[in-house]
Amino acid sequence: MGEPYILEMKQITKRFPGVVALKDVTFKVKKGTIHGLVGENGAGKSTLMKIISGTYPHKSYEGELLLQSNVLELNSPADALEQGLGIVPQEINVIDQLTVAENIVVGKWTGGNGNGKSRLVNIRRIKKQVAEFLEEFGISLDPGETVVRLTAAQKQLVMIARALYRRPSILILDEPTSSLALNEINNLFDHLNELRKKGITCVFITHKLVEIFRLTDHTTVLRDGEVTGEFERDDYNETDIITAMVGRKIENLFPTRYSSTGTEEVMMVENMTIPHPTIANRNVVENVSFILHKGEILGLAGLVGSGRSEVVNAIVGRLESTGNLYVNGHQVYIHNPGDALRVGLGLITEDRKKDGLLPNLEIRPNITLHNLKSFTSSGILNLAKEKMLAKQQVELFNIKTPSIEQMVVNLSGGNQQKVILSKVLMPNPKILLMDEPTRGIDIGAKNEIYKLMLSLVNEGISIVMISSELSELMGMCDRFVVLAEGRVVDEFPKSEASEHRVMQAATLARSEY
Repeated sequence: MGEPYILEMKQITKRFPGVVALKDVTFKVKKGTIHGLVGENGAGKSTLMKIISGTYPHKSYEGELLLQSNVLELNSPADALEQGLGIVPQEINVIDQLTVAENIVVGKWTGGNGNGKSRLVNIRRIKKQVAEFLEEFGISLDPGETVVRLTAAQKQLVMIARALYRRPSILILDEPTSSLALNEINNLFDHLNELRKKGITCVFITHKLVEIFRLTDHTTVLRDGEVTGEFERDDYNETDIITAMVGRKIENLFPTRYSSTGTEEVMMVENMTIPHPTIANRNVVENVSFILHKGEILGLAGLVGSGRSEVVNAIVGRLESTGNLYVNGHQVYIHNPGDALRVGLGLITEDRKKDGLLPNLEIRPNITLHNLKSFTSSGILNLAKEKMLAKQQVELFNIKTPSIEQMVVNLSGGNQQKVILSKVLMPNPKILLMDEPTRGIDIGAKNEIYKLMLSLVNEGISIVMISSELSELMGMCDRFVVLAEGRVVDEFPKSEASEHRVMQAATLARSEY
C-alpha cells in the first residue's frame, strides 16, 4: 500500500489579475520523508508555499488542501502553525532589536513554562529553555546575543530554530541554505535527517540540485505554474530534472572556456586590514594580499565569516581599510564607490535586495543609476536617451519584462540579478567584483550568467568571484585564493584545485593536501 500522504494539495489553481500563477497543481508529500520542490524563479513554488502557510487564505484559490486526509481550511499563518506546519521563508525575517532567544520564542512567549497557563513572560526561563533547545539541535547560537549583531547566515539559523522550536509535524524550508556556509549546511542536513528519523515530514525548496540528490526522498518540479516532473530518489537524473525545470536541455551548466588568461597584472591588493566595526582592537581582515590578472576569474573562497565579502567591499570603498591598492600598476586611493567607478571597478553586492536594487523604482533607473553622465548635461536629464540606453541593456542581458517602466520588485530573482549586472557593467568597468552572483536564482539564469562571465573575460575584463557553492567556483575560476579568519591561508591555480583542498584550507585543517 505504501507510505500514507500526510499533505495533499489537489488541483490547485491560483489566479492574480491577468496571471494564472498555478494551474491545476497536485502536490503530495509522504509522511516521514523529505520532499524536494524545485523550479525556476516564477515557476510557482512560493505561491504554492503561501497557500500551505495560510498566507493565501482558503477560498482565494481553487482546489483542495488536505492534512492527514482531513480537509484543511487555512485563513492565516497562525492557522498553519496551529496545525503543525512550520514555515521558514526565504527572506530573512527577524527582529534585530531582540535577542536570539526572544526571536526564537516570539509568538510563543509563555509556551513550555511548566504549566502552560501563566501569561507572565520569564526572560530568564526563556533563555534557559532556548539554550537547552539549541544544544539539543546542535545550533551554534548564543541565546543572549542581540540579533542585529549577527551575520546573515546566523539570522537564517535563527529562523530555522524558530520553526523547529514549535516541534512541527511538517517543516517547510524555502531556500534555507542560501546564506549558510558548508559546515552550517552539513549541520542543518544532519538535523533534517534526524527529524526524518523521528517521523517529521519536510518540504525542501532549493535551486541546488546537489542538495536534492543529497537530501530528498522525492522531488516535484514546477515550471510556469504547472507540475512538469515527479521523481523518486531511485530515478533521480540530473539531466531529466533540469530539463523538467527549464523546458530544454542544458548540456554544460558551466560553459567551457577556450580563451587563456593573460599574465598582465591589473590589480594588486597589498596588506589589506579591515577593523572590526564594533569591537575595538580587533580586525575582521588582516594583512590580505593577492593579485588579479587581465582576463582572469579569480575565486575568493572561504567559509561565511572568513572575510571574503569584507575584502571586496573595502576594495570599492564601502568599508574602511588600511593597506595599498594598485590598479594597472598605479596606486589608487578609494574612499567611496564613486572613486571605484572612476578607476574602473564594479561590484555586484551579496544582498541584491538590501543594497543592489532600488526596490521602490522601475527597471529603467535601476539600470542607469551608475551611468548618469551618459544622458545628463549641465544637470539636466535627457529622458529619451536614458530610455534608449535602458532598453538596449534589457535586450543585451535578456531581461524578461514587458517594459522598462516595470517595478523592479516585480521581476524574478534571476531577472533582478541581470538588472544589477547591467547597472554595474553599463559604465564599462575593467575589473568586476562579484559577491555571490547567482545566489537564489534558478539553473537557467545561472547558466546565462556563467556565459556572460566568460564573454566578459574574453573581452579582457577581470573578475573576482565569491561563491559559497564550491562546485560553482571549481567550474568557473582560473585561480583561487582561500581565506580563513580574515587571512589568506592558501593560493593555487585551477590545475591544483579541488573542493577538498579548498575546504581543508578554509577550515584550517592541518593535514597534507
